[in-house]
Amino acid sequence: MFLNNLALKPREAYRLMFADYPDVVGVAELQSMLGVGRKLAYRLINEGEIKALHIGRTYKIPKANVIAYLNGHKK
Repeated sequence: MFLNNLALKPREAYRLMFADYPDVVGVAELQSMLGVGRKLAYRLINEGEIKALHIGRTYKIPKANVIAYLNGHKK
């Protein structure tokens, strides 16, 4: 994984990227993390680009899945 052109191990990237966010986020936090709107956030989830858990009426997205998406890896 790369952060500011430095090669990072997955565990290091997880610790450094989005440090201010909890380990599991909702759609609103996902929007903030990626700087996208609600429609695109739901599209990324529904198309499987970002893996999420659908619990009741909400989605829960592990932060690791967001980092994997940004690094071009589907989890």
